[in-house]
Amino acid sequence: MTTLDNGDLNTFGPELPAMFDGMKLAAVATILYVIVRCLNLKSTTEPPEITYQDTPLGRYLLKSCPLLTKEYIPPLLWGKSGHLQTALYGKMGRVNTPTPCGVRKFLSMPDGATATFDLFEALGDHSTGDDITMVICPGIGNHSEKNYIRTFVDHSQRQGYRCAVLNHLGALPNMDLTSPRMFTYGCTWEYAAMVSYVKEAFPQTALVVVGFSLGGNIVCKFLGENRSNQDRVLCCVSVCQGYNALRAQETFLQWDQCRRLYNFVLADNMKKLILSHRSSLLGLNSSNIGDADLERLYAATSLTQIDDSIMRKFHGYSSLKEYYEQESCVHYIHNVTVPLLLVNSADDPLVHQSLLAIPRTLAEKMPNVIFALTQHGGHLGFFEGAVLFPQPLTWIDKFIVEYTDAICHWEKNQPACQKSSRQDMNSYLQRTGVTLSG
Repeated sequence: MTTLDNGDLNTFGPELPAMFDGMKLAAVATILYVIVRCLNLKSTTEPPEITYQDTPLGRYLLKSCPLLTKEYIPPLLWGKSGHLQTALYGKMGRVNTPTPCGVRKFLSMPDGATATFDLFEALGDHSTGDDITMVICPGIGNHSEKNYIRTFVDHSQRQGYRCAVLNHLGALPNMDLTSPRMFTYGCTWEYAAMVSYVKEAFPQTALVVVGFSLGGNIVCKFLGENRSNQDRVLCCVSVCQGYNALRAQETFLQWDQCRRLYNFVLADNMKKLILSHRSSLLGLNSSNIGDADLERLYAATSLTQIDDSIMRKFHGYSSLKEYYEQESCVHYIHNVTVPLLLVNSADDPLVHQSLLAIPRTLAEKMPNVIFALTQHGGHLGFFEGAVLFPQPLTWIDKFIVEYTDAICHWEKNQPACQKSSRQDMNSYLQRTGVTLSG
């Protein structure tokens, strides 16, 4: 048996502390490397990547919208992580959220449903002196009381915009359904009812259409379904939508960027929302939902499973594929002739990179479309700040208002040019029959 005497121990003694110090340094270096990678700290800040056609309107917007060409600078320590931007939006919505004062409106739908929206009057005159109303469609399961909506409404009011915000059917807490259906991915009925009310109540107002996430799909589909829906619409802004539900749901089943985990969380939230209306969905005579459907809902772990067992049946779709194809704006958006701004973030963990080919192709083909892709921002985050703490007003809040202000002034100062360009756009669509795939 071999033993070590005191001389041998003395020989190793000076080397052991150095060895442990080296291990500590390696551990610290590893932790720092993981932090840098996870927080994406090495990523540079850049202006949005802009896809547009070289037209008089396009050149005007680049000059009139500094945020199109300026760097978007997120908070230094965490703002370059799309996951943290998305998580902060999902948990808090916004920071130091204002509380705009509005009036809730109730609209009876032909099938017995009760649509609601909140109306917020402008807090001053618009810079053009005109009466302009933003008609806003929130994200999945959202409504006017969500913090990110309240922040955007307050900012818009202060810039002279009246705001009408749709409350998705079934999304408001403590409000029962009056028909056996809820909002779906692309149903435009409630949004159309809100727009019709605003047009009738304010005959002189012009409209700015705004949609966030799922709401972006709804507003683009609404405008493209019927050309008359674009009457009195100055422009449309869509933020962080996926454009093609069939393709988006396929990517939601993948694990890259933790998309499958986000799918599970969103599905769990949708499940709770649907089950909160269980008595209404089962109790009304015209319901397409039965006990067996709700049993499948309990076991669902993805949005696809929920859509198949519940959501598609609200409108009688025979298959999940038919539901996704009919409710996706990708089949309608090429009919939109008003100025259209499509905004996405490259690090949005919910929207796969392959889906961004749709808005990019659209902007390359159609002169009324601008596609702005930021390097950072996550899903509906777009927080700004110096190092750690974000500012109450986000980049996207300011960008939407800046863009719509520019369009309003373009419309007011160059009515003949705008009218001509709209006619040219209609002729272009009829002549070329532009279509998109994806």
